[in-house]
Amino acid sequence: MPQHFDASTIPWQPFGDFPHFAFTILQVDMQQRIADVLFRFDAGQQIVLHRHKALNHTFVVQGEHRLYEMDGTLREARPTGSHTVSPASETPHREGGGDSDAIVLFSMRPEPGEILYEILDDAGHPIAEITLETLESIFEAQKQAAAS
Repeated sequence: MPQHFDASTIPWQPFGDFPHFAFTILQVDMQQRIADVLFRFDAGQQIVLHRHKALNHTFVVQGEHRLYEMDGTLREARPTGSHTVSPASETPHREGGGDSDAIVLFSMRPEPGEILYEILDDAGHPIAEITLETLESIFEAQKQAAAS
């Protein structure tokens, strides 16, 4: 009997004040330097401008994962079931869901000293950095909240 992925069972949380996406951290392994995170991108929306500063493996679990250029034009659309391996990049972009919300598994694998993401303002200037240590701290808080 076919099974349906039920995203309503995921404990989604917002990422600060940034609109149009939510996440849940599945695992952070500081020794192996791997973080596995599910992101939910709102349908028809674009998230904050950013760049990936470390190796990312992605798998589209549900929907269509869209990547946009800095000016908002569509760069790429990845359908459900797509797996991509992307090295660190200096190219800023936005992401979003297609006609329905997209759920994407990101497996991030930074080298020691590498940041994961650089969050940018609309002009492309850095406003925040996300590190593996940042995700570890959020993951610990997420586990404590689930236990209470």
